Parts: sequence; structure tokens; C-alpha cells
Amino acid sequence: MPRSYIFSSESVGEGHPDKVCDTISDAVLDACLKQDKNSRVACETYAKSNIVIVGGEITTTGWIDFARIVREAVRDIGYVNDDDVFHADKIFITNILTEQSADIAQGVDAEGAEGKDTAEQGAGDQGLMFGYACNETPELMPAPIMFAHRLGRELTAVRKSGKVPWLRPDAKSQVSVVYENGRPVSISNVVISTQHSADVKHAEIRDFCVEEIVRKVLPKEMLTKDTEFLINPTGKFVIGGPQGDTGLTGRKIIVDTYGGMGRHGGGAFSGKDPSKVDRSAAYMGRYVAKNVVAAGLAEKCEVQFAYAIGHPKPVSVHVETFGTNSVPEDKIIDAVCEVFSFKPADIIKQLDLLRPIYGKTTNYGHFGKNDPDLTWERTDKADALKSAAH
Repeated sequence: MPRSYIFSSESVGEGHPDKVCDTISDAVLDACLKQDKNSRVACETYAKSNIVIVGGEITTTGWIDFARIVREAVRDIGYVNDDDVFHADKIFITNILTEQSADIAQGVDAEGAEGKDTAEQGAGDQGLMFGYACNETPELMPAPIMFAHRLGRELTAVRKSGKVPWLRPDAKSQVSVVYENGRPVSISNVVISTQHSADVKHAEIRDFCVEEIVRKVLPKEMLTKDTEFLINPTGKFVIGGPQGDTGLTGRKIIVDTYGGMGRHGGGAFSGKDPSKVDRSAAYMGRYVAKNVVAAGLAEKCEVQFAYAIGHPKPVSVHVETFGTNSVPEDKIIDAVCEVFSFKPADIIKQLDLLRPIYGKTTNYGHFGKNDPDLTWERTDKADALKSAAH
């Protein structure tokens, strides 16, 4: 890798069409888990104009008012403006949810079945999942994605406070960070696109975003005289949300994870209960990688798991430290396998995942948040890893 380079990551606001759909899907999941912790949920949402379609597979003993959940989620995001086609009280909702396939269920259930090798709980699907951590920020996350999330989070907080009445829910942010010798040293470019009402001038939007958002939340020492600010670069962003663009659950997987800095197995998170290893094993990967870095075993760590549907153990576990390891990588892998278990049932137990916590994960990344409910952000295994690796 060159000694000097620029790396960019983006984030999106709660009102982005895809995030609207992620938010609805996770709201449905939480509603199911509140009533039945063993609910099997694979909920996907589609939104366009004034229409929301909720589909997928759900098996639960709870009674779920799906239309109410959809409207509450959309209202909480902030789609309540009469000048917007997409409005919490006016959208048309179609429900095409069915029960989980019995063939999939028998693979996941902790019961024996014809053709199944064991009676243990198996993975809900085949696939590969990655976890990542690095020491660039206090959250042990890559700087570009954390900076982009900060912009989006602040923009949303100001909008919901009502202090800036022309702000609307749809928004995106992007930050380009200059690296030298592998360390972030400055910010070369900041992009913010925010939906707005028709009566505000572009100059006011630009001044507000630069002075009240960018300079407030990004490190002052990383903003230089050469930092470029691109604010609503099309010049106008009145038509937004599902009116302006189609939304679909699971289309912001890089925003949800590491901003492209760590690899991604392709599986989305939102709307999936933790029997789906797309979500739970990715959370476990973050937990492992973060503890490896917190233990001082490496400055960067990427963990990969791969699973077969219905099988209770991963078919592979791999650890990559990009040459930043302080002990041999084979010792780190042995320590990881000694301290953690990667069976789906054990992941759920170790991280206490059968709780209605997923609405907290939907926006501004599933990783890097300081919230005790998000157990995969703990570093409580660092000492055990350090001991096992030495």
C-alpha cells in the first residue's frame, strides 16, 4: 500500500429511502422479539412514492400490528410534512409476509431431523461473515466511516430538534481522509447532501452545514485550508425520500459496517433475527476483532467465518492482522478459538441476542456505538485473549 493515500466512506441519514426500509424491518423484528424471543424473522421492506410493501418470512407466537409499526417507524423518522408525498399517515401499506419455510426451520431448530447430521441448532444459511477493528478511533473503528456517521447523526439531531425548519429527513454524508504511513492525518473532502424545503437558498444550506455540522463534529486539527466542502452539489434537493428514489432493506451494507475498510460477505442485517448468521456472526466477528485490538495483539484485525446451512459449527475461521500483529497470527487464531465459540446457538448466548435491541443498530452503523445493549462492542475478553496468546 502506498505511504500516502486517500480513503473515503459514506453514511446515510434515517430518512434515506433504503434506511427507511431498514428501520421498518428492524421495528418489525423488535416487535416480534418483545412478544416471543424465539421468533424467526426475515422481514424485508420496499418503499416508493406513497407505498410501503412489507414481505418475507415470520414465525412467531406474538400478534403483530404491522401497519401500526410501519406508520410509527415512518413518523419517528420525520416523514410528517404535508409537502412530501411520503407521509406517515398517508402511505399505503401492503403486507406479503408468510411463515418461515419448514425446510429451513428444521435445519435451524435444535432438534434432530431426517438428513440432518446433528440435533444442535444449525446456521440459518450458508455464507461468509467478516468482523473488523482498528485503533484509528476511540471506538476502534476506521476514521472515515465514523466521521461520516458523526455528520449524519448531528444533522438528524438538529432536524428533529426543530431549530432548522427547512431540513427534511433524507440525507447523505461522505468523508475523504488522507492517510500517511497507515495513519489518518487530515480530511481532504467532505460531502453533505440534505433534503430541504423549497423556500431556502443554497447559500444558507451551505453555511449551515459547514459551520454548524462539519466544524462542530469533525476534528478541528484534521480540517485544513485545503479541505473541500461539497454541500448539496446538485444545487437543489427538495424531492427526496421514497418520492425521489426507491428504498429497499439491506442495500446499505457498507454503511452498516466499516465503510469499505473491512471486507464484507454480502449478507444484510436489518429485519433478520439472530438465528441468521448473516447478522449474528457478523456481530460476533466485530466482538472478536475488537477484543483482539483492545488486547494489543494487533493494530488492525479482520475475522472471517463461513457457515453451511443447518450445520452447527463454522466451516472455517480466519484471522488477518495486516502485518500489525504483536504476536504470531497462529497464536492469535488459537487464542480466539479458545476464548470464543462460534456455534450459532453459542453466539446468541454469548452476546444475549434474543432481545428487542435491533432498532438501536439500524442507523449510523451497527458497530462503533457506545451502548451497553450492543454487547458486541464490549472489550471484556481482551485480558483472556492476551493470556491465551502469550
